Amino acid sequence: MSDVSSRPARNAFVPISARQVAVLIGLGAGLWFLAAMILRLVAPMGALDGAARALTYALVIPGTLPAVWLIWKLPGLRRDQVALGGAIATATAALLDGVALAWFPDLYAADVRLVAACGAAILWGAGVGLVLTLLFNRVPGR
Repeated sequence: MSDVSSRPARNAFVPISARQVAVLIGLGAGLWFLAAMILRLVAPMGALDGAARALTYALVIPGTLPAVWLIWKLPGLRRDQVALGGAIATATAALLDGVALAWFPDLYAADVRLVAACGAAILWGAGVGLVLTLLFNRVPGR
């Protein structure tokens, strides 16, 4: 049985299948929504204030590792495709975050200060996700 990720891609833009791109877009949207809901819950508790912000940001790093695994496994990517998968999922999350911050800020909080803090935390998480998928990416023969 042939692995979908080892077949040549038919997509002219990225070296993965349209199905894999669709799965990654769905993952990016789902992970963004999960992060947004977690932030909506913890931001009013002070998780993004003062020293607690540093702890929250630090916890994002190990908390993002399961997302890297999902980005690799759910669409059936090879190890040399993980960074691309991370970029597609993160681009989706960043686009959704931009829309939410501009048109639906109450998704995060009613207080503008908390909305900004949540948006910054989402950006931090996006950066962490990109770095982790880049570190997890492996090119055969290197």
